Amino acid sequence: MGKQTEIWRSELDPERIVQTVVSHWQEAEYCEREDVLAVEEPFEVRINGESLAVIMRTPGHDRELALGFLFSEGVISASRDVLNIESAVDADGLPLANAVNVRLQNSGGMACEHESGATFTRHFAVASSCGLCGKNSIASLFQANDPLDNDELRVPISILYDLARQLRDQQAVFSHTGGLHAAGLFSLTGELQLLREDIGRHNAVDKLIGHGLLHNDFPYRERLLLVSGRTSFEIIQKALQAHIPYVIAISAPSSLAVELAEKSNITLVGFLRGHSLNIYTHAERVI
Repeated sequence: MGKQTEIWRSELDPERIVQTVVSHWQEAEYCEREDVLAVEEPFEVRINGESLAVIMRTPGHDRELALGFLFSEGVISASRDVLNIESAVDADGLPLANAVNVRLQNSGGMACEHESGATFTRHFAVASSCGLCGKNSIASLFQANDPLDNDELRVPISILYDLARQLRDQQAVFSHTGGLHAAGLFSLTGELQLLREDIGRHNAVDKLIGHGLLHNDFPYRERLLLVSGRTSFEIIQKALQAHIPYVIAISAPSSLAVELAEKSNITLVGFLRGHSLNIYTHAERVI
């Protein structure tokens, strides 16, 4: 049996970064050296005291994540639907480190009725790589949202070129581990207003949404959303729900992301690299 791998909390950021020892090879040269890892831990969301979902995420801004997740899943439609967010407790009444309880205006435990009249009773796990793991039908992927009214918006191309640099400069955990996605919310004039990191790109976006709900700064009608990595369907869906008119990514979009962005009146940009990018939908809004 080989030597057991040890992992310990890092002094850099004990909540979100751990350290370990790796066997490193460079050509024919071998050595052991310390490396840092981004933390991935389960996070339980409870509704009115009953467990709803377990989300694999990087710790930090957990209340934002809980609210953003509930909004994206259609459990809540606005901050007014929430009475309060509190630490969940175990059977002995002691607070749990990785769980929150969200109390809604309506009562009734897990069976949460929202404006459509439907009840939400699922209990599921959401992997850090999948923002759609909680959906139980194909129809539920396509939540009903009207296209955005963005026809008068225009953003200079020079502003888009500078977004990636700003995001990278502020990615504290990524700079140490290289293992986190980031989502940044910018003004239409290119100022970075909010950034969140997480091992799941959809979690990072949910944290942005949750921040807006917590601070009554929502929806994000005149903002730019920049995501590290690729753009998938779920990112565009979240942007549509949050009324974000521009989605920009460092990497490629998927085919379904492009289709949804076109139908939703969202300007979708990909492959933002230095002074180069591709505009996939509604290119007239970049000047």
